[in-house]
Amino acid sequence: MKKTITLGHGSGGRLMHQLIEDLRLQLSNKILDELADAAEFKIGNRKLALSTDSYVVKPLFFPGGDIGKLAVCGTVNDLAMKGAKPIYLSLAFIIEDGFELAQFKKIVNSIKQAARQAQVLVVTGDIKVVEKGAADGIFINTAGIGVIDYPASLGVKAKLGDFIVINGGIAEHGMAILNARENLEFSSTGIKSDCRHLNFSVQRCLKASKKISMMRDLTRGGLATVLNEIAQGSNLGIEVDQQAIPIKKSVSKMCDVLGFDPLYVANEGKFICFVNQKDAPKVIKVLGKQARIVGRVTSSHKREVYLTTKIGAQRILPMLESDQLPRIC
Repeated sequence: MKKTITLGHGSGGRLMHQLIEDLRLQLSNKILDELADAAEFKIGNRKLALSTDSYVVKPLFFPGGDIGKLAVCGTVNDLAMKGAKPIYLSLAFIIEDGFELAQFKKIVNSIKQAARQAQVLVVTGDIKVVEKGAADGIFINTAGIGVIDYPASLGVKAKLGDFIVINGGIAEHGMAILNARENLEFSSTGIKSDCRHLNFSVQRCLKASKKISMMRDLTRGGLATVLNEIAQGSNLGIEVDQQAIPIKKSVSKMCDVLGFDPLYVANEGKFICFVNQKDAPKVIKVLGKQARIVGRVTSSHKREVYLTTKIGAQRILPMLESDQLPRIC
């Protein structure tokens, strides 16, 4: 048992889940115990969703986005995964003494553009400035609230027989961050973050099918870790076909060269949808040509994820133990 908090506790893997479970036990209540990315509750007859997230990405600017865009899209996406239409955001900054005002203005402009594209309003906020060395430039927290109009609430458990649909290629965000952070020689490959808002894509899915069990965005820990969370939380097994998982050639090559497993690399614009087998083609159609069916939910090997490899063998796909790459969001 570790006696201190490490970077691994923020990775999205097993260490983080242990830390969250300890926290949940201390603060346990009906809503929190779902351990969803957004809380669902009612005020009067209206169903609402609430989410909060903090952003400490390094570097602050990267191909495909920056910390400002990430702070909007990340919280919007957590609300969207509950079937909510995001409407309002709060915005809080922790800024290190000496941070360049020009960079701050650039980040704020990025927030403005991302909020406009996602059709949400920033309605309240806060700024704190700390001593030089007490923060790494700038950290951002956003909280968001959304309304849920979907008749049957999206849950946190998959259903037996569900097909798993992904909306596009994985590992782009994590590899773009690593490339920018370490000044690697992969600039010619055009690898950039998939950071974007997913609320409109989710709404299209919900209109196409009334048989969607749940959705999850694939952030820290990547596809493999999220699938393990769902298998364990649903007390069911999951089978995934490696050959069906979309990965851009440039991303796959970079992962191979650097020894990263793309199944565990973070994303910021990808999600999985658990949907009844008959409705899976409807979801594929509204998500577009990059969407794929990558797996299914089964009653065998409960609480475990099995991967069928490219050569046809099967192996257990475990949860991420620690961090492959810290501070990616």
